[in-house]
Amino acid sequence: MSYQLYRNTTLGNTLQESIDEMIQYGQITPALGMKILLQFDKSVNNSLATRVKSKITFKAGKMDTYRFCDNVWTFMLSDVEFKETQEMAKVEKLKIVACDGKSKNF
Repeated sequence: MSYQLYRNTTLGNTLQESIDEMIQYGQITPALGMKILLQFDKSVNNSLATRVKSKITFKAGKMDTYRFCDNVWTFMLSDVEFKETQEMAKVEKLKIVACDGKSKNF
């Protein structure tokens, strides 16, 4: 089973709304809706792991909290600066959720 982190994105939310509507109108079964969402999870995770080549570095002024639970790291950072070659961006608060990308979930 793949991580479901990307279901809470604009694309993931829109997909879920469309599936719910199709189930409501009897166009697909709830079981098929679940299969679609599981395939979405697998596809997004696979695409990010194999197709994204960009690299960004970041530096945080402060790490407010960190947690490791069920093989997932969560970091809450403050005053974060991102750099990519010549571009730079700053944010006041940042939450990072990091999962094992090399596990059998993919």
